[in-house]
Amino acid sequence: MTDAPRIAVAGAGSIGCFVGGLLSAAGHDVRFLGRQRICDAIDAQGLRLTDYGTLDLTAQNLMTSTDAATCLRGADVVLVSVKSADTEAMAALIRAHAPNAQVISLQNGVGNADALRRALPGADVRAAMVPFNVVARGPGHFHRGTSGDIMVEAGPLPDLDTETLKWVQTGHIAAVQWGKLVLNLGNAVNALSDLPLLEQLQDRRWRRIMAAQMTEALRILTVAGITPAKSAAAPPWLIPHILRLPTPLFRRVAAQMLTIDATARSSMWEDLSQRRPTEIDALQGVILDLAARHGRQAPLNTRMRQLIKQAEAEGNGPPGLSPSDIAPRF
Repeated sequence: MTDAPRIAVAGAGSIGCFVGGLLSAAGHDVRFLGRQRICDAIDAQGLRLTDYGTLDLTAQNLMTSTDAATCLRGADVVLVSVKSADTEAMAALIRAHAPNAQVISLQNGVGNADALRRALPGADVRAAMVPFNVVARGPGHFHRGTSGDIMVEAGPLPDLDTETLKWVQTGHIAAVQWGKLVLNLGNAVNALSDLPLLEQLQDRRWRRIMAAQMTEALRILTVAGITPAKSAAAPPWLIPHILRLPTPLFRRVAAQMLTIDATARSSMWEDLSQRRPTEIDALQGVILDLAARHGRQAPLNTRMRQLIKQAEAEGNGPPGLSPSDIAPRF
């Protein structure tokens, strides 16, 4: 691999545009494979990136395309950022057009890198964990609402660090991904509430639902022999205890763990808002599959999955439920 690799963003959605945009602004040769509306917006006005702090930059003259061959051919690194359900289809395109590229999965869930490896035998496929939240704020404008560095499976990598985005290698990426999955169970809670994440976290009733859902999942993982690793400032087993703290104490503790701006929302909220299928099956669905495999029940995760599937079917966007609508005992 050359010192200045050509990078293809395979799935120019919120995460792909934000990460790829920062890399392009730092001087990397980046190509974006995306839907027509996203390509058109970037071509017309550039790619604007903002965050919870002072970041506000616009990357201009970017190479975008809806054609896989145009974007993938000649790529040294492919950043896969499609939804989990589209992983196999994207792997087929990579196999056809960039079979020798290093492939890095920036996707939610725990099985996407393995799916890419099965479809791309012999390829250098790396799992990665993106801890922060990015949502679209308008055509060509993507906003990062929470803090954190990308964690990536250890091994030779080009230098992808930028001033505002770091890549941290780990030898325990699977455990880190399980830790992130447990945290990402809160995506559904946020989507169902239709509240900004920061506002939701100020309400102890919502935090208790999040904590109970995580505790339920952690019990299933223990039965399955899976030990999730820390993907945030606190280990997974401690986070439910922090969420249950009285609000004044929670605020003090949380302020030391994570930066969240007032507009941050989950990617699942964005999917419901855009009337797109969510990744509920790659999150709560994985916990429910493990529970069934080991003869256990996960009623709160079951409830979350049912409510998200109902919201998808109705197609009216985030339903704006209350804590008592989801779990009356909270």
